[in-house]
Amino acid sequence: RPLESHEVIVNLIANTTTTTGLKVQGQLDTNPYPAGIKVSDTELAAVQLERSDFHGDWNYVIRPHS
Repeated sequence: RPLESHEVIVNLIANTTTTTGLKVQGQLDTNPYPAGIKVSDTELAAVQLERSDFHGDWNYVIRPHS
């Protein structure tokens, strides 16, 4: 099904389940957010990003600071 509207995308996400039974929820966030915010190299280096072996560009975990 083509992703032709926000409603279609949110409904597809909301109806997703995994083989282990995990249910996924989604809703459209219509709040305005400022554009052009810059993240420094230092701030980015502090993000604890753990990439998956499979499609690490898409699948990753961001670990909290301990």
